[in-house]
Order: sequence, then C-alpha cells, then structure tokens
Amino acid sequence: MDWPHNLLFLLTISIFLGLGQPRNPKGKRKGPGRPGTLAPGPHQLPLDLVSRAKPYARMEEYERNLAEMVAQLRNSSEPARRKCEVNLQLWLSNKRSLSPWGYSINHDPSRVPADLPEAQCLCLGCVNPFTMQEDRSMVSVPVFSQVPVRRRLCPPPPRPGPCRQRAVMETIAVGCTCIF
Repeated sequence: MDWPHNLLFLLTISIFLGLGQPRNPKGKRKGPGRPGTLAPGPHQLPLDLVSRAKPYARMEEYERNLAEMVAQLRNSSEPARRKCEVNLQLWLSNKRSLSPWGYSINHDPSRVPADLPEAQCLCLGCVNPFTMQEDRSMVSVPVFSQVPVRRRLCPPPPRPGPCRQRAVMETIAVGCTCIF
C-alpha cells in the first residue's frame, strides 16, 4: 500500500465532505443554535466558538490541503496508469470502483488556488463485477462538485492597477460513477 495515495484519498474526502455548511433538518427553525450545542463535523466545536472563528480560517486550511494534494500528484512515484481496471487489493475508492478514475491537475493561472486535483474516468464503460472486464452496455461518467475558489480580477492593460479577488464556486469532477 502506497502511503501518498492513501493520504491523497483522505484529503480528497475531507475537503469535499468537510466544506458543507451545517443543514437544518426539516421542521427545525433556522438561526443560531442553543448555547452549548455542537456543530456537526469531525471537530465537534460548540457553535458559539465556530461563530467567533476567523472567517477565512477554513478557507486557508482548505487551500493548504489542496496544495498538498497537488504536490502529491506531481511527486507520485506510481506510473500514470490509464487502464480501465479494478484493483481490489487497494482500499482507495477510485481504484476499487466499478467506474475507476485517476487524478490530473486542473491548472488555471487566474484562479486561487491555480491548481486543483480533478478526477478523470479511466473507462468508457463500467467494469462488470462478475467478469472484471469492461462492459460497454453501461457508461462511466464524472461526478461533479462545486468547490470554492477565488478569481483574480485585474484591470485591462491600458489601466494599471491592483488586482482584486472574488470568491466563486467552480465545478470540478471529483470521481466517476456508472449509469445505464
């Protein structure tokens, strides 16, 4: 088992699952929780502490995690396998899936962060779980998620001036799945 790939998988899951805002169950009032209630998530911080946290603390941590994932992709010792095959010896979901995927780096110099890991389906069809061969009666399709990024907004070249940044959500492929 290769530890950089394990870490990459854990970071991917923590980034894409950990960014969601707490949701109110149906029938519950919106607004601040009672003092001492816990915010859902891995850290389980009281809501009053979460509300006093630095507003960009989560974004900085998110961008740092993305940079680590991109560095792991660049420094990976695993050859770039682009084969449509399932490896049941690995616990990484992207290699065990019936619609396996690999990662590439999505680069955009006008975005912060400029590099994002993006999933690419390795099969046109899906792997049949009985034969472990690609079955073209089904189709592998990417699964997309919206991730927060910042866009650099610079004035046109005749007017020099500082660039601004604007927070936006960008759609990125985070995995693949089978459809009929």
